[in-house]
Amino acid sequence: MPDSVDFQREDIETWSQPEGKSFDEWMESRVARFETRTYDWNALKFQADFDPKYARAQCRYMGTGGAGVEHDENVVPSEHFTFSTMILPAGCEGPPHIHIDVEEVFFMLRGSIRLVINDDNDRFETILKERDLISVPPGFYRELVNITQEESLMLVMLGNKKPVIPTYPPDHPLSKLKRK
Repeated sequence: MPDSVDFQREDIETWSQPEGKSFDEWMESRVARFETRTYDWNALKFQADFDPKYARAQCRYMGTGGAGVEHDENVVPSEHFTFSTMILPAGCEGPPHIHIDVEEVFFMLRGSIRLVINDDNDRFETILKERDLISVPPGFYRELVNITQEESLMLVMLGNKKPVIPTYPPDHPLSKLKRK
């Protein structure tokens, strides 16, 4: 690290090599391989239990994301953001929800979704296709629907290592459900 930089890696716990681990072991602990990932259909199962159209799976790589998962031993530690993939089956949707504390980024890997962003007075709707990206600022409701006949796959990044759990519009039926 150059001498001109005032920042010290050691100031952030997960950026310091743990005692008793070699450099190779530490670096390998920061690698999240697809073959060791699992798709978590339970992270948002309470929504799919209410209505199967809300079925989707999260595959976590860095941090636990915004789905309310408290802990996952199989992720790379994060200090500033989360990184996961999301499978959205054909015709399924992510209900309208709001993140009050983080920017949320969607990057389409496969398929197409219709994304709607709302605030009190305005509505924006767009179709995201393969390799399209959108950054949704905090404080806006967003909802998405897989408009294809095949599952869609997207990257999801949230700008905080442990975001506040999102909420739903007060008039939406999911706003009355308790997470399980």
